[in-house]
This record gives sequence, C-alpha cells and structure tokens, in this order.
Amino acid sequence: MATGKEIVVSGIRSTGFLHLGNYFGAIRNYIRMQEDYNCYFFVADWHSLTTHPDPKDLRGNVFRLLAENIASGLDPEKVALYAQSDVPEIAELYLLLNMLAYKGELEKVPTFKDKVRLQPQNVNAGLLTYPVLMSADILVHRAIKVPVGKDQEQHLEMARNFAQRFNTRYGEELFPEPIAFNFGDNLVRIPSLDGTGKMSKSENEMATLYLNDTDELIRKKVMKAKTDSGPAEPGAPMPETISNLFLLMQSVSAPDAVDNFRLAYENQSIRYGDMKKQLAEDMVAFIAPIREKAQALQQDVPYLRRILKDGAEKARASAAQTLQAARALIGINYYQ
Repeated sequence: MATGKEIVVSGIRSTGFLHLGNYFGAIRNYIRMQEDYNCYFFVADWHSLTTHPDPKDLRGNVFRLLAENIASGLDPEKVALYAQSDVPEIAELYLLLNMLAYKGELEKVPTFKDKVRLQPQNVNAGLLTYPVLMSADILVHRAIKVPVGKDQEQHLEMARNFAQRFNTRYGEELFPEPIAFNFGDNLVRIPSLDGTGKMSKSENEMATLYLNDTDELIRKKVMKAKTDSGPAEPGAPMPETISNLFLLMQSVSAPDAVDNFRLAYENQSIRYGDMKKQLAEDMVAFIAPIREKAQALQQDVPYLRRILKDGAEKARASAAQTLQAARALIGINYYQ
C-alpha cells in the first residue's frame, strides 16, 4: 500500500446479493476513494456468522461478493480486498476492545434491538458485540475515514468511543478517531420499488434491484413499481413513491429523459407506464455489464483466491503493526 495517504476502511457482510443501493450508497464512493487513499475493503464473513449461514453457502457468498465488487470497478491492484477471517489480528483487537465495552451501552444499540425483535431465538453474544467487532475492523488499520450509511453512523460513533477509551486507559494516542466519509456528498439512500424503505439484501426481493438480476427480471420488477393516479393539480407535492422513481431514474438515466418526465409530471401529463419502461431499459443497460463481468469472474476461482490472498497479506501487514503497538501499551509483551 502507498505511504503518506490517509487510510480508508469499509466492509460488507457476506450474506445476500449486492443491490443497487449497495452500489450507489457505497461502492461508487469506494471506486473514487481508491485513487487517492490507502483503501482496505473487506468481505465481513465473521459478521455474517451472527445469523448462522449454512456453511456450504459461505464460500460461494464470499467469492460472489468479491467478484461483484471488482466488476463494479474496484481495482485489486489499488486496494486491499480481503476476507475478514483471513486477518486474525482483527479478532485479537476485538477481544481487547471488548474489555472496554459495556453491556448496557451495547444493549441500547438500535440495530441490536432490531435483531432481537427479528430473531428472538438467536440473540447470541456476536449480535450484542457486533459494534465492537466493527470497531476492530476499522481501528486495526488506524483508519481515518470510513464510508458508512446512515444506519451505521452509531456504530462509527462507538468506534470513536472505543478509540478514546483505549487511548485514555493506556496513556497514548494509538488510535485516531475515525470519521464518516463520502466525498462531501449527501449519503445516497436508494429506495425500494414498493416505497416502503430502502433496498435490502435480504428483505422484499421483488422491490430490490440486485446486481445479478437478469434483464427480464429487472424489467418485471421496475414495471411493478408502485405509482399513483398522477398529480391532482399543478404544483401538487410529489408523493414519496413517485419521488423515489425519479431518484432511481436520476441514478441511471440521461438527464434529458429525467427532465422530460419531470416536466410531464408538473404539467399533469405524465404516463407512468412510459416512465417505468424508460427506467427499466436504462436499468438493464446499467446492471447488465456488471452482472456479466461478475459472472465471468466467479468462474475464475484461482484468480479470486489470489486476490483474497494478496489482500490478506496487505491487510495483515497493516494490522500486525497496530497489534504490536497495542500489546506493548497494555503490557502483553513478555519476550521483550
């Protein structure tokens, strides 16, 4: 990795399929970051274990996510792409940070409360300490900047808290306090096609556009997108379901096409069927090249293994320096 550049870290769980929200909310920023920063991007396979994925699926999920990230534009020569479990230093730092994390604060985390509600039969310690492991992912590289979505901002705040506690407890500024980073742009929240929230890797598949969807499935999903009967009067406020369609169109369509449909909406002459047909074809043109490249990459298993191995070596070189310094500050250095 190049020296003198600020460090960026981010990861994505190895469950489900990447979708349009992942691309515009995260990967597009990663592609820009790889030019100017030391980037460590990882597949979070340890995080996925909190929901007990079938072991026979885990390997394929990791390879698929790796392929989809590369197909979307990440360059393994410019960034470290690795599996979380290939960097054991993360697990050691996770253990050390757990000594500075408190049960009460972890139980208050909204994402933990959500998981307890969604899977009451599987409230494991990994779910409770999820923010600690996420903090270890970041702090192990002493990252300055972390591209996160709105739903992860509290976890990043906890990473800052753990960094502060470690530095205060052991008397040295080992860990910088990482900040959210998205090139100054507003965080993009890609809506679901049914208007009930954001696109999801695991929920409401027909309302989510995945990067591996076929052309026909993309068309089918877009044409089923929720609309209304049109504006009742000129200047009427745009309902969320319709503004969501325009947001999707702004992401993949030519500006003049967006402007034409917006003008039609304002003039009360919009035909949603035509708008959705245009959006469907533009979405096919956007997703198809990513899907095809990712599918080709998944067939080249030796290449993907090499990428993971090279990425792990880069990540471990960085992480080992951090752990050596952390152990020395704690006093766990008995042979020196």
